[in-house]
Amino acid sequence: MVSAVFHSPLEAHVPLATPAAASAAVPPKAAAVAVAAPVKAAPRKPLDLRAFWMRVLPPLAGFGLLLLVWELIAMNSTTGFPSPLVTGKQALTVFADPFYSKGPNDQGVGWNVLSSLQRVAMGFGLAALVGIPAGFAIGRFEFLSRMFNPLISLLRPVSPLAWLPIGLLVFKGANPAAIWTIFICSIWPMVINTAVGVQRVPSDYMNVAKVLNLSEWKILTKILFPAVLPYMLTGVRLAVGTAWLVIVAAEMLTGGVGIGFWVWDEWNNLNVANIIIAIFVIGVVGLVLEFALIKIATAFTFEEVKS
Repeated sequence: MVSAVFHSPLEAHVPLATPAAASAAVPPKAAAVAVAAPVKAAPRKPLDLRAFWMRVLPPLAGFGLLLLVWELIAMNSTTGFPSPLVTGKQALTVFADPFYSKGPNDQGVGWNVLSSLQRVAMGFGLAALVGIPAGFAIGRFEFLSRMFNPLISLLRPVSPLAWLPIGLLVFKGANPAAIWTIFICSIWPMVINTAVGVQRVPSDYMNVAKVLNLSEWKILTKILFPAVLPYMLTGVRLAVGTAWLVIVAAEMLTGGVGIGFWVWDEWNNLNVANIIIAIFVIGVVGLVLEFALIKIATAFTFEEVKS
């Protein structure tokens, strides 16, 4: 039996190239150049000047307006209100040695800020240890929710400084009373936001947990905590902002070392420039705390990526 092989007309005119012939057909230098040719980098995006200036100019305009109003108030003041220039010169003196210490009632602004932050950290830490577990429990169990929600609704609107005399009476000291005030004003945002986060967990998740017969610890660590984390961090951010606001007022009333006491002491000395400097320091520290917590919350917030 004879087997026949059919070729198309095109194949009849195109000779097949062997590997040796193919390598011989390409000059070695050309092959080396082809292999060593660098990959072209992606073109850089041109700088969007309009977007850049839209981000820079509005804040600068806002600060410029503030300085203008401040200067006008200082020019028309009959009580010696310091101008921006006078305050700036005083700020250079204050920050030249922010950590000097000449006794318990005469310390630099750095020590006062650190003392206030220490009180905030202690009161806020205690509030987090109590408030976050309480929020999980209130959001998880309907009985606890019905029991504590009326109490929270009653106590949350109370001004934090109204709790300061209670702290002075119970703890017999200014420093623990200030920490108590921070605790009581910080706990509500964490309890409420954590409880709301637990209540908004999809019911399908809990149904799956029932089918799998998961323990309460597994439900907490594997289902509730990851889902509630963004709500919890929002409560933490709100609580820190409130705590930093309250500590200044509390220290004005209790005395001691702290940025609030420093403001009140400078007022007694009629040093208005230092009071204005303290206002800016309080604002900057609060801004840094807010920015840090926003970054932490963003890092732990998971969003769906759209393709």
